[in-house]
Amino acid sequence: MTAATLTIDLGALTANWRALDALSARDVETAAVVKADGYGLGAGRVSAALAGIGVKTFFVALADEGIAVRAAVGDLAEIFVFSGHMEGDARVLEQHRLTPLLNSPEQSARHFDQLANHPFGVQLDTGMSRLGMEVQAFLTLREGLMARAPSLMMSHLACADEPDHPQNTAQLRTFHELTDGLGIRRSLAATGGILLGEDYHFDLCRPGIGLYGGLPFGDARAVVGLDVPVIQTRRLKVGETVGYGAAWTAKRPSKIATLAAGYADGLIRKMGARAQIWAGDIPVPLIGRVSMDLLTVDVTDLAEVPSHLSLLGAHQSVDDLANAADTIGYEILTSLGARYKRVYTGG
Repeated sequence: MTAATLTIDLGALTANWRALDALSARDVETAAVVKADGYGLGAGRVSAALAGIGVKTFFVALADEGIAVRAAVGDLAEIFVFSGHMEGDARVLEQHRLTPLLNSPEQSARHFDQLANHPFGVQLDTGMSRLGMEVQAFLTLREGLMARAPSLMMSHLACADEPDHPQNTAQLRTFHELTDGLGIRRSLAATGGILLGEDYHFDLCRPGIGLYGGLPFGDARAVVGLDVPVIQTRRLKVGETVGYGAAWTAKRPSKIATLAAGYADGLIRKMGARAQIWAGDIPVPLIGRVSMDLLTVDVTDLAEVPSHLSLLGAHQSVDDLANAADTIGYEILTSLGARYKRVYTGG
């Protein structure tokens, strides 16, 4: 089989949820963010595994993403939509019992006009300037919104992965000012916010990247492994080159392996020679340029070339690979392509 194998450890995923859940008080609910197809790992399988250990609340980015999650978690779970009630969403929101987080006066008007008795939440912009009602808009609408009993009031921290950043306390203060005394369930903390401590936890925490093994949750168990098949090997003489642009030149007699994955599979071109691939416990260097479908590695020092080499696993995390590509673990996870053979374990 030519396709690389992406192994997804649902046992590690649920262990990460339990570990994050343990960081907040018993009366704080821990939800799960499963947007972007479960961070690239399959929203249905991820959501079902989490529902199986008692997770009752899920978050997606777009209404259409909620369809697969609803099918996986059943009728009783609550599924919030970060993007709110967009034009054309009413049918999906109603049919699949999704709860939009209203982000603007325009969304509020749309929601109450089209789905007057349908549940909703409110997202507030406390300083990120991305999604959420701006302070003055919310203050203008607050009395009317509260009269309709939103399911949740939430905001999102811009700098939670930098614990000492002053914007964290500034956003916390603004969130308190806007929501104290309203008697509505509140949420401010994603993974980074959970790690900031109980002041940020409120009624509900909503981890995302930490569930999938990524920073800033440094104690996370690895969830993904990626094993890439060797298509062929060849011998090179000193001075021969490899790949586009003749970017690598053999300085010794070398043995080169060509592997079946590339940037079409989410292996970002920029990682180049800064990433490593593993043959068991032995690192082998990536050489030349990452191309659309292929990688090349120097296996000269291996006594035997295995049928597959490991790119993600015990020796190299998504964040290690992200560092090599000058990006973040989120991008590595959500870029993992459709061509991989996905194998689920532990769930």
